[in-house]
Amino acid sequence: MLMSIIIRHIHSDWKNKTVIKLISWNVNGLRACVGKGFKEVFSELDADFFCLQETKMQQGQLDIEFAGYEAYWNYAEKKGYSGTAIYTRHEPLSAAYGIGIADHDTEGRVITLEYDTFYLVTVYVPNSQDGLRRLDYRMSWEDDFRAYLKGLDSKKPVVVCGDMNVAHREIDLKNPKTNRRNAGFTDEEREKMTELLDAGFTDTFRHFHPDTPDIYSWWSYRFHAREKNAGWRIDYFLTSARLDDKLQDAKIHTEIFGSDHCPVEVDIDL
Repeated sequence: MLMSIIIRHIHSDWKNKTVIKLISWNVNGLRACVGKGFKEVFSELDADFFCLQETKMQQGQLDIEFAGYEAYWNYAEKKGYSGTAIYTRHEPLSAAYGIGIADHDTEGRVITLEYDTFYLVTVYVPNSQDGLRRLDYRMSWEDDFRAYLKGLDSKKPVVVCGDMNVAHREIDLKNPKTNRRNAGFTDEEREKMTELLDAGFTDTFRHFHPDTPDIYSWWSYRFHAREKNAGWRIDYFLTSARLDDKLQDAKIHTEIFGSDHCPVEVDIDL
């Protein structure tokens, strides 16, 4: 199920902007996150685009609007599961939900907004789950999603963000040796991220911080993981490589709570 909500007073000064601020956040249940300061974080970050993953809600379960923003929602058919959303100050030329493949499009995982000069995609990549019982499906998803992004990229540059459920390199998680065959750090998942980057995309955080360790975007709720900073960097902004000279900054907001993930940011001169 999908939905767009039009909120009045959408900013019309797109061409007057220079640097555009984009935020992505896996909120691990938007209704719960609202009770943990989501609205305040949203206002403080003051982004042009605010992308959400794992909203875990259905249409009509939460009425949350922000003046000056238009909201787009993609809901999973399964209640309380998955789901994505984008709040934007800039009205798109078009909006698309899913990637056009029935096997992948029932879980509310992808929203694409088209603009004059780029596409914005937010994604919640399927988790391979305990025992890697969904790893085979994940491999199929990765190939199809990469093909989808390459198709968009053949038309105009792409900005893709979200919870991609993989720590790409050993520097991207606290304990690589003990997680070698755990979901999110298998050789197979890491190789798929390599393939995506090799297809012409830039990991924006590593573009600015190639060797910075101990910066993560997700921590387990168990074992005081966040307190110990025993985390994983699994939330990304990837951009078409031809946008590299337009990238201004990339950040991970480890100071922000409200979810087991924290928001990630990219600033682009679009």
